[in-house]
Amino acid sequence: MREAENIQSLEEFGCIDMIGFIFYPQSPRFVYELPSYLPTHSQRVGVFVNEDKQVIATYADRFGLNYVQLHGNESPEYCRSLSTHGIKIIKAFSIANIQDLENVCKYEEVCDYFLFDTKCKQYGGSGSQFDWNILRTYNGKTSFLLSGGINMNSIQLLKIFKHPRLAGYDINSRFELEPGKKDTKRIQEFLHKLETI
Repeated sequence: MREAENIQSLEEFGCIDMIGFIFYPQSPRFVYELPSYLPTHSQRVGVFVNEDKQVIATYADRFGLNYVQLHGNESPEYCRSLSTHGIKIIKAFSIANIQDLENVCKYEEVCDYFLFDTKCKQYGGSGSQFDWNILRTYNGKTSFLLSGGINMNSIQLLKIFKHPRLAGYDINSRFELEPGKKDTKRIQEFLHKLETI
């Protein structure tokens, strides 16, 4: 997100755990300036792709980030280096089949959360869902966020999908009015339906 009023209205729901800011210049959601309002209750997450560690540290300081979410080819060593500087890490993994989970274990000790997203050619999301049943084979210790095309029609699937390490859902493009601007009414409706799970 990048518009102060949009951020504030979403945070007022009182149940949004994290709000993301994308610092990947090729993204249409790229945050090019500091919003006049930043979340005070929701955790602030900065999203990066193969970025220089010093650049991440600068953004983390400037935006008061609680987490950095890494969507590129960052190695476990790279993540470890960031975490030793007190930065909490969410590492994203692109999933299309069971084999895509094979390298996840290498990141166990260096990340605070994993994020499982739909595999696609570009960095970031595709707006499509992958087969969540693949995650039933994940038996790691790190909790994860479920991502990838979650929308209003996903409610029933979310009711069915259970995993002991599932920590939350990452919603994005299916709840936007335009890149970077969230449809707060649709999100509120989604959260209301989710409460019945």
